[in-house]
Amino acid sequence: MIADTLELVYELVSRDSVTPDDKGCQALICERLEKLGFHCEHLRYGDVDNLWATHGSGEPLMVFAGHTDVVPPGPPDSWASPPFQPAEREGKLYGRGTADMKTSIAAFVTAIESYLSDNPDHRGTIGLLITSDEEGPAVDGTVKVMQHLGEQGSQIDYCIVGEPSSVSKLGDTVKVGRRGSLNGYMTIHGTQGHVAYPHLADNPIHNAVPALTELSTTEWDQGNEFFPPTTFQVSNLNSGTGAENVIPGDVSLKFNFRFSSELTEQELIDKTTAIFDGHDLDYSLDWRLSGNPFLTRKGRLVTAVQQACREVLDVETELSTSGGTSDGRFIAPSGAEVVELGPCNASIHQIDEHVYLTDPERLARTYCRVIELLLND
Repeated sequence: MIADTLELVYELVSRDSVTPDDKGCQALICERLEKLGFHCEHLRYGDVDNLWATHGSGEPLMVFAGHTDVVPPGPPDSWASPPFQPAEREGKLYGRGTADMKTSIAAFVTAIESYLSDNPDHRGTIGLLITSDEEGPAVDGTVKVMQHLGEQGSQIDYCIVGEPSSVSKLGDTVKVGRRGSLNGYMTIHGTQGHVAYPHLADNPIHNAVPALTELSTTEWDQGNEFFPPTTFQVSNLNSGTGAENVIPGDVSLKFNFRFSSELTEQELIDKTTAIFDGHDLDYSLDWRLSGNPFLTRKGRLVTAVQQACREVLDVETELSTSGGTSDGRFIAPSGAEVVELGPCNASIHQIDEHVYLTDPERLARTYCRVIELLLND
């Protein structure tokens, strides 16, 4: 059954499930799971399809979590082969979603099929939480399913998120946490005027520069043993009328903090606001929290994942909190132990995204071994 993993990757990648469109991926998964005796719930919120599927009963509840949606492929002509027609070349499988993250989804399914063939009456509960909203706004996906589970009284004990965590070879890196992400949306107000008469205008760009310089050079914290120091980056800055001789009346900018567990959302907001106020700016500012930092310290799940990678992949796994956000940020606050383990991430969101042809089956075998270590006494 695990040998069928690559075939299932083909089926999933062939569906152009650009976020938030699932394009039937979850129905395909559900069809296979129901044959195993899984109970499947289809949870649709807005334009987003979500699947919650369980097998067994009682504790512990061990869950695989992931997403069927992919980012847009970009210009199809830029790909060496059509992005939604899986193609094999030089030991690799190419196609949008191969690495992020349909290989992991396929490996979830075949690992579970293999495990249940030998352990039909296993201890505890196996679950899958699949969304089509991870690459989009992420407001109607995993976060809504977690709210649903909370209302049902379901408590996840262990969760493997199938994000592409590996760097050079499969299993070399496992994410045990992520930094928080806080976004600011700001407009600094000035007075429009003619460039020849600057004394009659108030240039908001000039006013913004000292404050942005202070923000970009501030040491927010020094990080800790699990997280690097907090960083600040301006991602967008727009101003002007398009004319060469007009001082703009406003400048709009977007900025982001990737923050460690040394700071809270409110502390960042307070410190940032104090800097802007200290430069006597006239501004409006809105905030959006993408997610707080989370960390799974070494416990039963981390130990099981490291052991499985060692036994199946012959690799010593590095524990990391690097990278962007993932849906793990919605699962960890429930008290679950959460790790991310998936294919190599070098080509994700790029033209000619790919995985090694041998990795789907090897990943499935690793997932299967993790299940054994967590559910078999």
